[in-house]
Amino acid sequence: MALLSAVALGAVNILDSHLISKRMPSLRAFLLPVGIIASIYGLVFFCLFPLPEGTSIYILLVAVASSIFRTGGIMIMLYILQREEVSRVVPIVYAYPIFVAIIAVPLLGESLYYLEWLAIIIVVAGAVMVSVRRSPSGGANWLGKPFLLLFGSSLLLAMTDISSKYVLSYISFWNLFWLSTFCLTGACLLISLRPRTFRELSGMKQRNSAIGLLVLNEALAMIGVMLLLRALQEGPVSLVSTITASRPIFVLIFAIILSRVLPAFLEWQRGRGMLALRFMAIAMIVGGITIIYLT
Repeated sequence: MALLSAVALGAVNILDSHLISKRMPSLRAFLLPVGIIASIYGLVFFCLFPLPEGTSIYILLVAVASSIFRTGGIMIMLYILQREEVSRVVPIVYAYPIFVAIIAVPLLGESLYYLEWLAIIIVVAGAVMVSVRRSPSGGANWLGKPFLLLFGSSLLLAMTDISSKYVLSYISFWNLFWLSTFCLTGACLLISLRPRTFRELSGMKQRNSAIGLLVLNEALAMIGVMLLLRALQEGPVSLVSTITASRPIFVLIFAIILSRVLPAFLEWQRGRGMLALRFMAIAMIVGGITIIYLT
């Protein structure tokens, strides 16, 4: 289930990037219909799967905190996707199992050995490598401030997985799904409910096709998040996080296919050198995460 989630959410990242950078007039114009669609999903599952009787306020607060962490991580990633290629953004964000491992040291009393610290260094180096891009002069530069923001997004997602695993011992993944959806809806509407946003949406060209893609995107996101939460409920958080970290591989595969079939679908830096660098960086990230959890 975690692997299927990685595939579905990898497709979501591709569609997010296309919609934000190519179709929608602004990030706010993207977030408004997302918030409306997400609110419908949330209400349906809220009615179908109410919280278990006797759920404590503490568990509910932790669940809400987990949902806020997820929403914060997603919002940072979407903000950066306005300006950067999806194949550079996602590998940095989904290095978050490293934070899961590090957070487990003070919270769970676990320790990291030399090989595991080496794996962390490999992952960080891979994240730096994937953030490199060719400058107009032919040199190389890196993401800079966006890179640090993406690491913040990664940390929030790590905190999401840890807190989600805890509350899923008390409530179902359906419950946590609609709680997360309501938090996402609130954030989207808070950011996007502006008169200017409605004007931007009403003046859009090819609005129907863009909204159709948005509906498809949110359906895939719903499936991906549900699969992820169910995997977290049934399996160890470290294993699920590691499998989820394979998402950048699927994003890169989808991006490569689209760059051949629909060259204008995504922003994409061409060249064998950059492609080889990205493959190497993603292999370092996934390999380092795997070393941590195999040892």
